[in-house]
Amino acid sequence: MKKNRKKFLFGNRKILLTLLVACISWGAFAQTITVQGTVTDPYGDSVIGASVLEKGTTNGLITDFDGNFTLPVSEGATLVVSYVGFVTQEVRATPTMKIVLQEDSELLDEVVVIGYGSVKRKDVTTAISSVSTKDLDQRPIVSAAQAIQGKAAGISVIQPSGEPGAGLSIRVRGTTSVNGSNDPLYVVDGVPMTDIKFLSANDIESMQILKDASSAAIYGSRAANGVVMITTKQGAAGIAKVTFNAHAGITKVANKIKSLNVAQYKELMDEIGLVKLPDGLTDQTDWFKETYRTGVTQNYQASVSNGNDKMKYFISGGYTGEDGVIKVAYYKRYNFRANLDNQIRPWLNVGANISYSDYSSNGIISGTGANRAGVILSVINTPTYAPVWDPDNPEQYYNNFYGVNVTHPLENMARSENNKNKANRLLATGKVQIDFFKGLKLNSSITLDRDAQHDTSFLDPVKTSYGRDTYGTASDRRSLSSVIIFDNVLTYNKSMGKHSIEAMAGSSYTRSSWSQSYITGSHFLSDDIKTLNAANQISWSETRTNAAEWAIMSYFGRLAYNYDSKYMVTANLRADGSSKLHPDHRWGYFPSVSAAWRISSEAFMEDVNWISDLKLRGGWGQTGNQSGLGDYAYLQLYNISRVQWWEAGNENAVPNLSVANLRTRDLTWETTTQSNIGLDLSLLDSRLNIYMDYYYKKTTNMLMTVTLPAGAAAANEIKRNEGEMTNKGFELTVNSLNLTGKFEWSTDFNISFNRNKLTKLALKQVYYDAKTSETVGEYAVRNVVGRSLGGFYGYISDGVDPETGELMYRDLNDDGIISTSDRTYIGDPNPDFTFGLTNTFSWKGFTLNVLLQGSYGNDIFNASRMETEGMYDGKNQSTRVLKRWKIPGQITDVPKANFDMKNSTYFIEDGSYLRVKDVSLSYNVRSQQLRKWGINRLQPYFTATNLLTWTRYSGMDPEVNQWGNDGAVQGIDWGTYPHSKSFIFGLNIEF
Repeated sequence: MKKNRKKFLFGNRKILLTLLVACISWGAFAQTITVQGTVTDPYGDSVIGASVLEKGTTNGLITDFDGNFTLPVSEGATLVVSYVGFVTQEVRATPTMKIVLQEDSELLDEVVVIGYGSVKRKDVTTAISSVSTKDLDQRPIVSAAQAIQGKAAGISVIQPSGEPGAGLSIRVRGTTSVNGSNDPLYVVDGVPMTDIKFLSANDIESMQILKDASSAAIYGSRAANGVVMITTKQGAAGIAKVTFNAHAGITKVANKIKSLNVAQYKELMDEIGLVKLPDGLTDQTDWFKETYRTGVTQNYQASVSNGNDKMKYFISGGYTGEDGVIKVAYYKRYNFRANLDNQIRPWLNVGANISYSDYSSNGIISGTGANRAGVILSVINTPTYAPVWDPDNPEQYYNNFYGVNVTHPLENMARSENNKNKANRLLATGKVQIDFFKGLKLNSSITLDRDAQHDTSFLDPVKTSYGRDTYGTASDRRSLSSVIIFDNVLTYNKSMGKHSIEAMAGSSYTRSSWSQSYITGSHFLSDDIKTLNAANQISWSETRTNAAEWAIMSYFGRLAYNYDSKYMVTANLRADGSSKLHPDHRWGYFPSVSAAWRISSEAFMEDVNWISDLKLRGGWGQTGNQSGLGDYAYLQLYNISRVQWWEAGNENAVPNLSVANLRTRDLTWETTTQSNIGLDLSLLDSRLNIYMDYYYKKTTNMLMTVTLPAGAAAANEIKRNEGEMTNKGFELTVNSLNLTGKFEWSTDFNISFNRNKLTKLALKQVYYDAKTSETVGEYAVRNVVGRSLGGFYGYISDGVDPETGELMYRDLNDDGIISTSDRTYIGDPNPDFTFGLTNTFSWKGFTLNVLLQGSYGNDIFNASRMETEGMYDGKNQSTRVLKRWKIPGQITDVPKANFDMKNSTYFIEDGSYLRVKDVSLSYNVRSQQLRKWGINRLQPYFTATNLLTWTRYSGMDPEVNQWGNDGAVQGIDWGTYPHSKSFIFGLNIEF
C-alpha cells in the first residue's frame, strides 16, 4: 500500500511540476510581445536613428534606415520615442505601430541653467541668452569661447590676435572696468572659473549667458562682467553611444601687404638720404613666402556614454592641434573628461566630474618694430635684396643692411622658435544631492582646480645677432595654482495649485594658493643643450620665487514666486568677503530683483491666436568686481633688491627693501548697478521668436592704479576706488523657422548697440596709454571724464600740401603754430553696433549652415602704417608709398619721404566689417548597410572659416587689438598676428 501511495504521490508531483512549468511558460509568453513599428516625421519621411525605449528599463534600440524597429517588450509597456528636433512621445506598445513625431518648435519648455539651479525658458524673469550648441561638432573651434561669437545679442567676442591658441576678448554689455578684468565669469557644471581654455567644445551640452545684474547677482563679486553658464554632456539611460568626431584642414593668411622691390626701395632711400646703397642689388628673397606658410589644423574627439536608472556615465577624450600660418607658432591640446552620476538611493545621488587637459603653445614677437624682433612688420620692412643666411657665415642669419637697424623676419622668428608655453589643468568635482522629502534637497560639492604652468625659452648663441651679443640665453618659469571650492546649496520647491515658490540658500568657500619660480641664465657653448644646466652664468638678480594666497567666503539666497506662469518675481542676495580688501571694507552685499508678466496668458489675449507668447520682463541688481587687484592689494608691499655679495665687504650682506606702493586703508569693492527691461514675443505657433532688451549699467568705485607725481610720497603708485563709468544699450534677437517640410530654412539674428562713457575720476583726471611708434613717442589713447574708453588722441590731418608734400595738421587753437595744444580726439574704437546672422538650410540629409558676423562704426588706429609708410629711416616700405609726393603741385594723399609724422587722423581707419565667419556643409549618409554594421550616424562635412571679409580697412585684418583684452585700449593694430582662412574636412560617426 505504501509503495502504491508513493507512486501515486510521486506521479502527482511530476504532473504538478509539469503543470507549473507550463503555467510559468505560458505566463511568460503571455507577458511579452514583439512590437514592429515605423517612426516618421509629419511629412511621412522616415526618421533614421530615433531612440525607442521601453519606459523604466534599459531595453531599447534605434530605428534603421527606413525608420523601422522591432523590439520585444512587456505586455502593456510604454514606449518612449525621441529624436533631436522632435517632441518626445510616450505611447502604449502594440504589436504593430506607426509613430509620427511632431517637430519641436516650442521653446518655452526648454530648461535654462541659472545660478545654482535651473528654470523653464517660459518662467525666466531676467536677461539670459542661450547659445546654440547643435553645430559645435561641425565647426573648427579651438576654444569653447569661440562658440559664442556672433551667436548672442549683447556679447561682443573679438579675437585680438590670430596666433594659434590666442585668447579672446569677450565683453558682455560693454566694458565695465579700466584696470580690472572685463572677462565674464565662467561656470562649468556649477564650478566658477575665469578661463575655459581646457574645455573641448565637443563636450558642451548647453551654454547660457546671464547678462543683466538681476540674473548674475547670485554670483555677486565675480559677476560684474556677466556669467557664462556651461553644462557638459552627461550619460543617459538607454542605448550605449560611441561617438567619434574628426576634422583636419589647412589655413592660409587672408590678406597680403606688398613691399617695395629693390629698385623702388633704392629710389626711396635716395630721397630720404640716410642710406647709401651700392648699385647692382637685385631681388633675392620674397619675405612673405619665407615667413608665411600653409598652416594645418586638426581635431580628434571620441566619447562613450551609457547608463540605466541608477548609474550614468559620459567619458571623452581628444586631441586638438594647430600649426599657424607663421612657421614657429603652434597650439596643441590633449583633453580627457569623465562625468559620472549614481542614484544610490531614492533620496541620495552621488556624482563626479573629472577633466584633465594638457596644452602647449608657442608664438612670435609682435606689437613692436622690425628693429625689435617684430615679425609681422619685418616682413615688409626687410629689403628684398637680402638673402636669408649670411654667405660668409653660413650658420648666421644675414644682417648686413648697410647701417639700417632692422632684422629680417626669419631671424626674428628664431628669437622665439625654441620657446614653449606648457600647462596642464586638473578639475575634479565630487558632488552629492540629498532629497530630504519632496521639494527639499541639499546639493553639496567640493572642487579642486589645479593649474600647473611651465614656460621655457632658449635663444641660440650663434644664429641671431642678439643671441651672439648675449652668448645665448634661456629661462625657466614654473607656477602652480590650486583652488579649492566648497559649495552647499539648500533648495525648497513647493507647488499649490497655480502657485509655486522656490527658496534657495547656500554658501560658497573659495581658497587659492599660488607659487612661482623663475630662473634665467646665459653664455651657452652651443645650441646642443637648451636647458639651463648648460648655461655658464645664472642671473643672480632675476632668479626668484613668489607665492600668494587669497580666499572668498560667500553666502547667498534666492526667493522666487510664480503664479500660473503668468506673474513671476525673483529676488537674490549675495554677500562676499574677500581677503584682497581691507578688513574694514571686506564684505560686499549684492542684491537683485526681477519680475515678469506673461501678457499672453491674460483673458483679453485669448482671441489673439497669432501670438504664441508675450512676456514683459524687468530687473535691477548689483554685482561686484575685484579681479584687478593683487592678492595683498590693500597692504603696503616692498621691493626686494639683492646686494652683490661677492664684492669685498658684502660677503654677509642681506637684501635691501624699498616701498613698492602706498597702502590703501579704504579699498573696497568695485560695484556695477544695472537695470534691465525686456520683452519676449513668440508668434505663429512659435515659428518666429523675438527678444528685446534695454539696459543701463553704472560702475562705481572703479578699481584703478593711480600714478602719483615723482617725489610726492615714498612710492608713486596706489590702488584706489577711483572712478565711475556707464554703459547703456539695446539688444535684439530674432529666431525664425522660415520653411518646414522636406526643405527647411531657419534664421537666427542678433544685433547689439552699446554706449560707453567714463563719468567720474577722483584723484587723477587723465590717463594716457598705448605708446606705439618710437619715432613719434606719444601715447595714442587718452581716457578722460565725459568720453568712452579707448579714444584715440592726436592731430587732425587735412591731407598733403601740394606745394611742400608735408602732411597738413590743423591748428585748433589758431595760434599759428602746430603744437601739442592742437591735439584732440581723432577716433573711437567702440562700434555703433555688432551683429550676427545664422542661416541653416536642410534638405534630404544635407545641411548648410552660414554664419555672418560683423561690426559697424568702430575706428582702428593702424600703427603698423607708421612703420610701413612712415618713410623716416632705412626700413623697406609698402607699395602704397609709390603714390608719395615728389614734385610741387602734385595732388596725392601720401606725403613725401621723411615727412613730419605724428599720431593723427592719417592713421585712423574705419574698422567696420562684415565677415562670412563660418560656412558648413554636411550630409547625413543613409544606408541600410551602415545600420547592419551598427553605425547610427555617418556625417561628413566641409567648413570654411573667415571665408570672405568686406571692409574698408587697409590692414591685414580688422578684428585686431595688440593690447589684447585691455579694458582701456582697443582697436590698435601694431604688427599684430593676422587672422587666417581655414578650409576643413570633417567626419562625425556615432555607433
